[in-house]
Amino acid sequence: MTPREAAQAIWQAALAAADVRPLVQRAMERLAVDLAPTGRVLVLGAGKASGAMAAAVETLLGDRVEDGFVVVKDGYTVPTRRVRLVEAGHPVPDARGERAAAALLDRARAAGADDVVFVLISGGGSALLPAPVPPVTLAEKRAVTQLLLAAGATITELNAVRKHLSLIKGGQLARAAAPARVITLVLSDVIGDPLDVIASGPTAPDSSTFRDAIAVLRKREVWAATPAAVRARLEAGARGDLEETPKPGDRIFTRVSHHVIGNNALVTDAAVARAAELGYRPTLLTRALEGEARDVARELVARARALPPPACLIAGGETTVTVRGPGRGGRCQELALAAGLALDGVDDVVVLAGGTDGTDGPTDAAGGFADGTSATRSRAAGADPDAALAANDAYAALAATGDLLVSGPTHTNLLDLYLVLHGHCL
Repeated sequence: MTPREAAQAIWQAALAAADVRPLVQRAMERLAVDLAPTGRVLVLGAGKASGAMAAAVETLLGDRVEDGFVVVKDGYTVPTRRVRLVEAGHPVPDARGERAAAALLDRARAAGADDVVFVLISGGGSALLPAPVPPVTLAEKRAVTQLLLAAGATITELNAVRKHLSLIKGGQLARAAAPARVITLVLSDVIGDPLDVIASGPTAPDSSTFRDAIAVLRKREVWAATPAAVRARLEAGARGDLEETPKPGDRIFTRVSHHVIGNNALVTDAAVARAAELGYRPTLLTRALEGEARDVARELVARARALPPPACLIAGGETTVTVRGPGRGGRCQELALAAGLALDGVDDVVVLAGGTDGTDGPTDAAGGFADGTSATRSRAAGADPDAALAANDAYAALAATGDLLVSGPTHTNLLDLYLVLHGHCL
């Protein structure tokens, strides 16, 4: 097995560990939910993995599920009987998502005290449920999202802003569903599993404030470019003229429970185990990898090369990309492209960077590969890898050399996985 084949095998083992169905089943068994016969069972949700989560809940509860409505990214639908799945735009919200958010809120508001509402949350839920507070429009909220994404904002920063422009985020779905019993199952795509950040915490108390949202926009130097209606709302909230999102201790959370059914530890632990099976000495660097993708690439390569072969350096987390050019790609692809440049001429190191959700940025690739021949092969194909990195055009550069990692929709979402293999397996 070549190092690249080994990296692919480790990646597949990690994805298998992230399969949603057994995670939902184990969680439901632990919960042993008492479904009162007098009330209804409703299923609501949003996120890249929420469709698969809904199908698993249906399998377990059968006809006890009376109704359901779940919003997923394009291409992430799965067969369901009673839960309706609808697609919407991601990572930039669209009109389909706005209509879906309104429909989901209507169902939540119709829940009664005897009802049980399962809320299925996974990464991507924020973009998929845009419910802007008038007079802020969807176009204005979308513009803010694009500004922050281009500026390299973290998911925590992005969601602090989105929650304060929304009717549904930051605990407001829980407010709509009260007094029903709400059981939220969460598949975490955020480092540390903060419930108020994952999908902008629609059923969780919100720790961020209007002032925090303003601070994010100023920190990322996009305040001046932010639409006037958005600035006006945030400033009014910071002055105390508007009601804040519900905070810890609010009575609306009395009958709300949250259960994290999976996180990045599942994929990194599976990667460690598979790497060892293949004869590599695995080193788990971190499950909280952050930073500018191109900078992280160089650090990972340097760390792996310092390990005696055969070694496999493993990390989980989520890097960021500050967009400087007009190209196309995602954080994992940019990391792979930068790693290829750092490895130019090195013959015993392979890098794999992939998003466990199967999509990296607004592309059909999960990430990319890199090795010591990547830059040479790119130039031979008529591309300029340095120029591609400067233009944030990793997708085209990796496509030219056959180094895209393409998995298709995985129906899960547990952050990114980074592998650096040094040497050949034993």
